[in-house]
Amino acid sequence: MDKLAHFVAFLLLASLFQPLTARELEIDVFQLDVSQSSCPGVKKDKWPELLGVPAGLARRTIQKENPKLTNVPSVLNGSPVTKDFRCDRVRLFVNVLDVVVQTPQVG
Repeated sequence: MDKLAHFVAFLLLASLFQPLTARELEIDVFQLDVSQSSCPGVKKDKWPELLGVPAGLARRTIQKENPKLTNVPSVLNGSPVTKDFRCDRVRLFVNVLDVVVQTPQVG
């Protein structure tokens, strides 16, 4: 009988702690939209079609579609870069063969 009382007391206590451990937390995610509204005059902000293209051709295509993008450097993939956002820049992440390996985007 004593073990049964301990077992019931344990279940009652466990049921009190369940809401503390099993509740769902809702976290609001704030996403920064850096599309056309952030950069006036920039018509297009991503070029997924340029994956696998030589960097020179990709640079000419981006600057032809968006003349306001004057800073289009080639960066070796994996190299450290600054995290600042610039409306006139599109980084071309390339491999050792100078082929674009990440989707170019304004920033």
